[in-house]
Amino acid sequence: MPKTADLPVALLVTRNFPPLLGGMENVNQHLLRELAREWRVAVSGPEGSAAFAPEAVAVCETRLKPLSRFLVGAAVRSLMLAREVRPQLVIAGSGLAAPMAWLAARLSGAKFVVYLHGLDIIAASRIYQWCWLPFIRACDLALVNSGNTAKLAISRGLSADRIQVLHPGTDLPNLDSATGTAFRTEFGLGDRPVLLSVGRLTRRKGLAEFVTRALPAIASVSADVVLVVIGEEASDALHTPSGSERERILRAARTANVESHLMFIGRRDAASLSAAYQAAQVHVFPVLEQPGDVEGFGMVALEAAAHGLRTVAFAVGGVPDAVGDPETGRLVAPGAYAELARAVVELLESPQSDAGRLAARRFAEGKDWVAFGNRLRSLLAA
Repeated sequence: MPKTADLPVALLVTRNFPPLLGGMENVNQHLLRELAREWRVAVSGPEGSAAFAPEAVAVCETRLKPLSRFLVGAAVRSLMLAREVRPQLVIAGSGLAAPMAWLAARLSGAKFVVYLHGLDIIAASRIYQWCWLPFIRACDLALVNSGNTAKLAISRGLSADRIQVLHPGTDLPNLDSATGTAFRTEFGLGDRPVLLSVGRLTRRKGLAEFVTRALPAIASVSADVVLVVIGEEASDALHTPSGSERERILRAARTANVESHLMFIGRRDAASLSAAYQAAQVHVFPVLEQPGDVEGFGMVALEAAAHGLRTVAFAVGGVPDAVGDPETGRLVAPGAYAELARAVVELLESPQSDAGRLAARRFAEGKDWVAFGNRLRSLLAA
């Protein structure tokens, strides 16, 4: 094994990194870990990120707010890090970080790579489209989280021959039915059929529309069904709409007279989330198809599959890359709420078999974090 001093150097530049929460942050943390297997790594990231990086990684932090301050500060710190560590590879953890990463790569003569997640290609901002996309197009390699993101990148002028799909991964947990039973006991769910929604509460996730247009039909067939919602408001997102999304969902439930079928339990740790997946019968992912916004991949659907839990989802954005129909659930045409409700009811009425759970886990295993790391290193080596 080569000595640490003999390893090539990589610099990751990103706003999307813990302690911020979300799918992009999770992906960038795993990207850093996989890079550290074969590279010496430095990170230019948000305030607090050093606590979530491996011990040997050099980290420069920048205060998150206001955004303008972060962008300027991250650019300066990225250049300082590049001058100090002289990387051979600079990766932007999202399109937002592309200008800072490009500058660091130019300073050090490094290869410039950007990891694109979907929204960072089509963000509905003229300033972003005019000022950020030229830096994204200048990359040597664009990693994208789904086939749909690849199409979006090509539509914005990136060369197809510089784009490679790198799906986010998932952990493969050891399953134990007792943890699901304990979760049901903790939240007083008893034997009720449980639908599960996991993720930050944003309009794109489509829960208010699901509660209004699909949950009443499901409840008319399954009288005790309950939708358990895990997640909180997206307070750290760059573009957070005014008002509470949780309250909007609750108002929708009251209007549709299904408030008794809805339960919010906030953010949960990894162990509790795993128990929730094992306690549920169906994971619902009714993401909206809307201009200027996109679901890049759908990591929660892959996490559900890793637990042997089936997902019913709209086939929007990159979601079809995360849901294997029929191995891991059902994909429904966008906006077809009656069909979505029927698919949920059918799965509730046909409990998942052991063979079905194994098939779902095999699908997830093909996209786990080990596969993610192997493909990442292969693409960078090429």
